[in-house]
Amino acid sequence: MTIKPGAFRFNTDSVKLEIFRGANVGIGTLAAGQWEEIQATSPEVQTGGVRGLFCGGINPSNSDVIDYININTTGNAIDFGDLSAARSAAAGVSSRTRGIVAGGLTPSVTDIIEFVTIASTGNMTDFGNILSANDHLSGASNSTRGLWAGGGDAGTTDNVIQYVTMASTGDAVNFGDLSVTRWMAGSARSNSTRAVFCAGYNSPADQNTMDFVTISTLGNAADFGDTTTSGFGMGSGSGSSSTRAILGGGSDGPSNVIQYFEIATLGNAQDFGDLTSARRGSGVVSSCTRAAFGGGRTPGESNIIDYVQIPTTGDAVDFGDLTEARSFTPTGCSNGHGGL
Repeated sequence: MTIKPGAFRFNTDSVKLEIFRGANVGIGTLAAGQWEEIQATSPEVQTGGVRGLFCGGINPSNSDVIDYININTTGNAIDFGDLSAARSAAAGVSSRTRGIVAGGLTPSVTDIIEFVTIASTGNMTDFGNILSANDHLSGASNSTRGLWAGGGDAGTTDNVIQYVTMASTGDAVNFGDLSVTRWMAGSARSNSTRAVFCAGYNSPADQNTMDFVTISTLGNAADFGDTTTSGFGMGSGSGSSSTRAILGGGSDGPSNVIQYFEIATLGNAQDFGDLTSARRGSGVVSSCTRAAFGGGRTPGESNIIDYVQIPTTGDAVDFGDLTEARSFTPTGCSNGHGGL
């Protein structure tokens, strides 16, 4: 059967409406002649607001605290519940309904995956296990799949990308490999189509590599471009709209630099502005218009939350405070980021 450009279909697997790209309408890794999901909803319609969760971290020992904010307002974070065990260096992914956290240090390296329902409050529940015990993974997601990549175990680095189907429970499955092996400390960003894994560390040097995958497929990552500075800890969580990704801070000093890139294109990151204070190892949560960075190391642990408006450029503005100061990483999950 010949499918004409502009045709629509309902995908019963993803429960999404899709449009067929014409012969001359390829974009990124979505080639011409492929189906693309149509975005036609908002988190405000489905949930009444956009929540961001900050999970675990170091204070100065590991913390089990989960707290949350309404991203579209300002104010201090509120207690949500607890992780199953005090944990740092974990990585989060999220859908409109679930926040899912994987790996980390308890203080031993763990393979645990656990989840919460974002619209409620309460403690984490068991989901399954990642492929092997790992910490400092980098997490990205759309409404269907959550991906984790890279990481380290006892000082080694990893190039594995793995995924789960977020509406179910169960163990992670192999997806492919990063283009450059690295210990990520957080920084991945996504829209509904792509996941981009940003910077990291691979002994003896910080990295500036960005590579990407198409979330709905399987396979190895391809080169995207470079971050403006090499480093790790540029924000663990969901710092993106449907078009633009935001990175903040990092291991350079630490840094106060905010940088951004357009997810649908290829190329290097660009300067956006500055955080209210230099730090690394923050968590980041986002709506489709705002990214909020919580905590980090300055060099001591911080309770600062600050935010930027994603469609603009400029310096961050004070939002409020976490319930306790912590870093590395107060893993961020939200029900309204640009991948949904």
